[in-house]
Amino acid sequence: MEGLRLYRRRIIPSECILLKDDILLHRDNETIITKWKTLHPKKTLSHGYSCYFPERGIKVSKFYDHEDQLISWYCDIIETSFSQEEEIDTYIFTDLLADVIVYPDGQVRVVDLDELADAQRDSLITPDQLQAALRHLDRLLQIIYKGNFGTLQAYVNDAEQADKDHLLDA
Repeated sequence: MEGLRLYRRRIIPSECILLKDDILLHRDNETIITKWKTLHPKKTLSHGYSCYFPERGIKVSKFYDHEDQLISWYCDIIETSFSQEEEIDTYIFTDLLADVIVYPDGQVRVVDLDELADAQRDSLITPDQLQAALRHLDRLLQIIYKGNFGTLQAYVNDAEQADKDHLLDA
């Protein structure tokens, strides 16, 4: 990703990792879309696609297993910081802990709210970050509950299809 650096910052555990192996598929004023393989080998999760929506405070990822079968859609609540130095755009996406999983059968689970509470208790996040996390989570859930999650999925699906078409043409 020449001219672009993406970092994933986690609060629990505390880490900030350069996503050096992610492949940029698309970038505009509203979204950044990447494809990736897991950073650490997992029993089921192998690879996927992610669409960052910096202004909305969410990242929507499509998770695949080792057989290239869809596991789930995984939505992270994020905070984004941006800087530019020497013509390199740097984004740091901080995981604000609350997550939403949407399974292929339509089941929806909200997870890791206990981690969000622990982070607030232990002063690992600011009150503003807690409020932002809850507001972004609420907005995402409203999109899902109103049956509009497909509008977010379309960004990933379209980029994934374009990537596969490009590979076929090569």
